[in-house]
Amino acid sequence: MSRQEKYWIKEKFFPKAVIFDMDGLMLDTERIIKYSWDVTGENLGYGKLGDNIKNTLGMNRNQRNAYFLEKYGNDFPLQDFLDGYHQVYYEYERKNGIPKKEGLLSLLDFLKKEGIPTAVATSTHQKYAIATLKEQGIFSYFQEIITGDCVEYGKPNPAIYMLACKKLKVDPSFALALEDSYNGILSAAKAGMKVIMIPDLLEDETPVKEYLYGKLKTLEYVKQWIEKKHFYI
Repeated sequence: MSRQEKYWIKEKFFPKAVIFDMDGLMLDTERIIKYSWDVTGENLGYGKLGDNIKNTLGMNRNQRNAYFLEKYGNDFPLQDFLDGYHQVYYEYERKNGIPKKEGLLSLLDFLKKEGIPTAVATSTHQKYAIATLKEQGIFSYFQEIITGDCVEYGKPNPAIYMLACKKLKVDPSFALALEDSYNGILSAAKAGMKVIMIPDLLEDETPVKEYLYGKLKTLEYVKQWIEKKHFYI
């Protein structure tokens, strides 16, 4: 596959607001979660469970919990699994930190300079999401933080993106969503937004291509696209 076929974008669009997913989009967290699930699954005698993340990307806490119970049965030690992987994750974070995705700060600085409002729409719980954004030094860039516990239904339901647009006082058709998961892409598209996929653990856009406005390699390319600069994809 050529580079031109792998990454693509539709015609120029200058957004009146940009709404960001968090995990896997701004921060390289999903790989660490996958690792944590592998370690904890083996500790509990279930083998590596990390591959399940590809089926749960974009889900909120309740949706993920329901997924594991449905797949592994009601006898699955859910609380032990949650406690275990959180411990593994936080220990990894303490030792290694959580990397920002390529181009994040460049894009955020550009949007701030241009006066384009921004928000976060993440399935992560509010307490953790806010703490993470502050630790990463990017909390102040966003006018609104909408988290999984702010809405009744999680992604792919459009509620979280509809609320984000409402809080920013922007019509969804004039707003841009940046996502890495299928559930997130569906959520934003159903809310009436234009959606660009920035691949993370999921690279094939085929299942959601009809809902996408484009697919770009990094957040830096999103900045260049909005600026109308020429770049190679």
